[in-house]
Amino acid sequence: MSSFNRPLLNAVTFDADGLVPAIVQDAETDQVLMMAYMTEATLRDTLERGRMVYWSRSRQEKWVKGQTSGHAQSVEEVRVDCDGDTLLFKVEQEGGACHTGYRSCFYRRGEDGQLVPDGTKVFDPDDVYSTM
Repeated sequence: MSSFNRPLLNAVTFDADGLVPAIVQDAETDQVLMMAYMTEATLRDTLERGRMVYWSRSRQEKWVKGQTSGHAQSVEEVRVDCDGDTLLFKVEQEGGACHTGYRSCFYRRGEDGQLVPDGTKVFDPDDVYSTM
């Protein structure tokens, strides 16, 4: 997925802040890994590189997934929802998608009024992000 895809870009409707939600799913298992936002520029970068690039709302800057952690996401497939206002990416995930150390950002489930971790960490965030 390294070629620029103009029809896909034209099908996307960005919100008033110039953002579109991107849901990320493991291409092999269909596990939902994370949700982040993209701008037109980060979507272009993603389509050109074949690697996921997001927009960090908290830092107000481009965020290349895996640049710090090494836990990159290679794009296998991209889909646009019926309204054009949400994207779904199927990726090959290297390591964990979540900065907390879990494979998925959706590692907690509601059970008896509590949030319960579901699964084990695949990396130690202190080891990965200690130089930040």
